[in-house]
Amino acid sequence: MDDKFELYDLRRILCGAKAGDYFTLKGEMLELPPNQGISIYTSVLPLLPAKQRVASKNDWMSTDALIACPDPNCPSQLKIVREGIRTFSHAETTVVPLEK
Repeated sequence: MDDKFELYDLRRILCGAKAGDYFTLKGEMLELPPNQGISIYTSVLPLLPAKQRVASKNDWMSTDALIACPDPNCPSQLKIVREGIRTFSHAETTVVPLEK
């Protein structure tokens, strides 16, 4: 049985960041470049798993990339960019078997 699925790699600019700051989400691994951090107040984290998945072209997840900063005093918009897509195996990502 083919248990493969695909996820996009995502790159996101950080709120309050200086030019060149970002993080990358590859599978379930959030990667930060050296000497960079991420605010614990960022509200975009719950959107990342949905943004990684292939969606209908009519789904807003396929088109919308800018998210308002959760701080009402911050005019920043957070940008999520889909990068390369990776293929994963269900069996390698969970112990729960697929139903046949």
